[in-house]
Amino acid sequence: MRKGAAGTTQPWPTTEPEDAHPQANSQDAVGEQDAPSNPGLHKPPRKLTVTRVAARRSIELTERGFATFQRAAKADGAEESGLTSLVYATMANFATDAAIAVALANTLFFASATAESKGKVALYLLITIAPFAVIAPFVGPMLDRLQRGRRLALAGSFGLRIFIALLLIFNIDNWALYPLALCMMILSKSFSVLKSAVTPRVLPPGIDLVRTNSRLTVFGLVGGTLGAGGVAGLIAIATGSTGALLFAAVLAAAGAYLSLHIPSWVEVTEGEVPATLSYHGDDKHTEVLDPAKATDVPAKKRRQPLGRSVVTGLWGNGTIRVLTGFLTFYVAFVAKATEHRPVQQAAMLGVVGAAAAIGNFVGNATGARMKLGRPTLIVLLCTIGCVAIAALAAVFGNLIGAAVATLVAAGASALAKVSLDASIQDDLPPESIASGFGRSETVLQLSWVLGGAMGVLLPTVWWKGFAIVAGVMALGLIQTVVSYRGHSLLPGLGGNRPQHAKQEIPGAQRLGEATP
Repeated sequence: MRKGAAGTTQPWPTTEPEDAHPQANSQDAVGEQDAPSNPGLHKPPRKLTVTRVAARRSIELTERGFATFQRAAKADGAEESGLTSLVYATMANFATDAAIAVALANTLFFASATAESKGKVALYLLITIAPFAVIAPFVGPMLDRLQRGRRLALAGSFGLRIFIALLLIFNIDNWALYPLALCMMILSKSFSVLKSAVTPRVLPPGIDLVRTNSRLTVFGLVGGTLGAGGVAGLIAIATGSTGALLFAAVLAAAGAYLSLHIPSWVEVTEGEVPATLSYHGDDKHTEVLDPAKATDVPAKKRRQPLGRSVVTGLWGNGTIRVLTGFLTFYVAFVAKATEHRPVQQAAMLGVVGAAAAIGNFVGNATGARMKLGRPTLIVLLCTIGCVAIAALAAVFGNLIGAAVATLVAAGASALAKVSLDASIQDDLPPESIASGFGRSETVLQLSWVLGGAMGVLLPTVWWKGFAIVAGVMALGLIQTVVSYRGHSLLPGLGGNRPQHAKQEIPGAQRLGEATP
């Protein structure tokens, strides 16, 4: 006999063990343990309502979505290699850029009439993008020489953006906006260059660089640009640019924290040989090294020229980026000039934005699953397709033509970038891959800048704008084709070089001949 909780006597169990009814025992245990401290835990609400059911369902779906996201971010050994940490930091970079873009767009574009807003954006491009076009070629080489502290540099690019975002809040309506926006752009692009240099060092064993870069891009676009951009848009509607800038500062703080959690082995840069866009192998003052022979020349004195396939890929990708940069601004100004109803303007931008999102996702997904046996040919075909669709958009001269051009351009840009990454991985030796990615990022950013400037400055008539940009792209296509065939319209910057160039020592007496 034993005494119960209220002092009554109860018989001991007889021959039947306690676990003969596990369900009943477990329910009793739950009732005895949880009921006193958390009454109602794991029990349905007393009164089921649509609101309560919807809330529970939303929480459940959110938890499942977050779990799925984490599994995708950690898949294929990404957590062990450190790629997951870089994915999170990259998403923070995309998110910060999206929030800043929403804040500036709300100030420069949507808050003004057409002529006034176009003048403001043109001035913005002149003061921010023009200096960046001069600075950008030096950003990559400067960051290449950063042998230690790359995690700190990544975190620093976010930390400075916190400070600048707070300054923008108090200078959103005066001239200080433009130099502050320039600083934001430089810091964002610096993160991109550093990320490209860090990526090869967090590569999981079962994934190549092409799929790794595609994964970073997809996570950045979906979780960063689309997710944070949508939230920033809602905040801007409710509180204006100030709220969007505060949100950007919070995102930048998260990015700094995430950057510091990237594994320490990304700092190991000993033996790296910088990559160069130019080729001097036929110069008598340049020594060409034989990769089959050992050399005692320090790595910092050597240079690795990009091979013909990579240079061809850069020309093709650069041509495509002109179109994507153009569409980023041009469609918005045409919508503002031709439609005076806000709903119609938003609808036009929504159609083109949806086309860009679908094209980008399809291009990255296709590139991640394709066998890129001839990546240079893929880039060439993508470039031809973009020039053709820009010309067709000029012929149609309407929103449908612009939406189709955006869809094709976004998909081709993603697929061509994946193919360029494959060429870099195949062309360069391991000690130069990180630098090669940094160089390619700089070229593509400058091409986008050129297209963005055209999107602001060209007339807001569909056929005129697309006709001019198609003409400019045609020149880039010609250079791409010429480079693909081993020649160049620009000496030293085309395909007049070996398919896989050997390392060089600039300024040294030539000892041997380069072989194609």
